[in-house]
Amino acid sequence: MNKLLVICGPTATGKTSLGIKLAQKFDGEIVNADSRQVYRGMDVGTGKEVQNSKFKIQSLRKGKYNIGYYSISGVRVWLLDIVEPNYRFSVADYVNCAVPVITDICMRGKLPILVGGTGFYIKALIDGIDTIGIEPDWGLRERFQSASWRTKIPKLQEFLKRIDIERFNRMNQSDKSNPRRLIRAIEIAKKVQSTSWRIKVQNREKRLNLARENVLVVGLKAPYKTLYKRIDKRVEKRLKQGLLREIRKLVGKGYTFNDSVLGTTLAYREWRGYFKSDKLKDEIIQKWKYDEHHYARRQMTWFRKEKRINWFDIAADNFPQNVEKLAEEWYINK
Repeated sequence: MNKLLVICGPTATGKTSLGIKLAQKFDGEIVNADSRQVYRGMDVGTGKEVQNSKFKIQSLRKGKYNIGYYSISGVRVWLLDIVEPNYRFSVADYVNCAVPVITDICMRGKLPILVGGTGFYIKALIDGIDTIGIEPDWGLRERFQSASWRTKIPKLQEFLKRIDIERFNRMNQSDKSNPRRLIRAIEIAKKVQSTSWRIKVQNREKRLNLARENVLVVGLKAPYKTLYKRIDKRVEKRLKQGLLREIRKLVGKGYTFNDSVLGTTLAYREWRGYFKSDKLKDEIIQKWKYDEHHYARRQMTWFRKEKRINWFDIAADNFPQNVEKLAEEWYINK
């Protein structure tokens, strides 16, 4: 019986290390669900543990994607290094890559373990999302990228009200104050109004077809005070691992903060202009830490809405053993 184990939660909770341990026990393989680890060359800043592992190409899908796996501690880890940093990778791209990989893992009699903190990717893959086939409006996104939060939010709200007041009214207050969600709502409204294209029909072909009981979702969490300490420690570690060298190398290859994901990715975007100005390094590092804290809170806000998650506090004693016990009961005994 095909099953899928999901390990999700905010950043710095140890999802990958737990996933590796469970894969070793249950003969599984890891499928990445981090929206930034799909980019080649962005290793230190995104936390890829691939330094001593060789990438092996697997021709599961032809075209623009570079699908393969790393072998880490004897476990295959998929969907890292799929595209270059200047490629605009979308949730539709992710589902198109993840479905054949997970199907292949199941066909070989192994357990696919989806690991990551990008909740939108996980939801799209498991449940399907009606709007997955609507492409981003990159012109709109670029127009508002450089604007300040205070100016962009009112303008986006007015824009959405003009084209779809009902959609705006259905949004909760948090979404109405989130520029990314406002932009996405505008993209959807424009597309839905301009075509009779049947999104739901297409969407059924772009997700996994698994019964609800065959998906086990494990969430890792921690008190924010604990989580912030873990994040700050990891920031310092990544600096020592050579993050600035990595950024210089990427910029040297021609990737800029304006035309690649460097300008929108945590651990990279904070260093915009650092190499050409007198910005103080300590201030940038502190901002990076605060940005990571904020991101962890946003992740928890997203995941708390998902009622099927079995939560485990990483600060609790024996939490890995408790996760293992739950996974064993679900995977082996049912």
